[in-house]
Amino acid sequence: MKLGLQLPQGADTARARDLAAIARRAEDIGYSSLWAYERVLFPAQPADGMYGVPGLLPWDPYYEHCADPLTVLTLAAAHTDRVRLGTCVLVAPLHGGLHLARALATLDVATGGGRVVAGLGAGWSTDEYRAAGVDFATRRRATDEMADALRALWGPNPVTYRDSTIDITDAAVNPKPAGPIPIVFGGATEPAFRRVAKRGDGWMAVGITGDTLAAGHRRITDLAEAEGRDPATLSLLLVAIVYLSSTPAGPTRMPFQGNLDQVLDDLSAAAKAGADEVILSIDRGPERATGFSDRAGELFEAARSAGLLA
Repeated sequence: MKLGLQLPQGADTARARDLAAIARRAEDIGYSSLWAYERVLFPAQPADGMYGVPGLLPWDPYYEHCADPLTVLTLAAAHTDRVRLGTCVLVAPLHGGLHLARALATLDVATGGGRVVAGLGAGWSTDEYRAAGVDFATRRRATDEMADALRALWGPNPVTYRDSTIDITDAAVNPKPAGPIPIVFGGATEPAFRRVAKRGDGWMAVGITGDTLAAGHRRITDLAEAEGRDPATLSLLLVAIVYLSSTPAGPTRMPFQGNLDQVLDDLSAAAKAGADEVILSIDRGPERATGFSDRAGELFEAARSAGLLA
């Protein structure tokens, strides 16, 4: 199993100088990838609970300051040589397919090819959709269309492609990626699993237990086989929302919450569930602006010493 690291994107940590140093240090530590997520606004009175869960309010203050993910990854790319760079995830329908295809391809070319991963999701905030002027009810279809559009626009010129938002006839669309850009999908619903099985290069789960990860993986495997696809070609990723403490958390703790031994137990469970990579999100809690790289180093070394890393 590999370990990736979600970059800090808050107002207190997303300065270019800090991101450059954090990205370089993460690569030196041994992380295989760096990631950035997307939240486009923080409503004072949200119409939805977090993650679309009714009543899960208020939103975590973590979401109030979120730098643009593609800009963050571009800064990281300028100061690294090896790590993969991915989104975990972009809310696909909030983006124009033509512009997103070119932005991701440009980042891929600039980094030499093979380093960019496009993580996409349908999102859960009706406030974000309303602000962007996009119909929330169409989000699933729009996410499917985005994946199809990206692959078409990254394909050979001339491009002819039409969907509900794009109309291109016999045109060159450049740049092209220097290497294949995998598309992985977030979400843990049946429509999300079907999207992965039909269109994805992998599934990106967030904040769940090893047992839940394994169950989702089994469902995607069954659906992929029904689509005539080889499930072994689909990657399995987990974003681990880490709250590290000096004392053990109680029996009702969330995954990756507690002391180092408990977090390592959860990493081990993810590995046993078949995770190819776990992406550590450690930019949370009152200490988020201090010691980020030290915490990242401590967790990586502990996982390596426990024999969890390939």
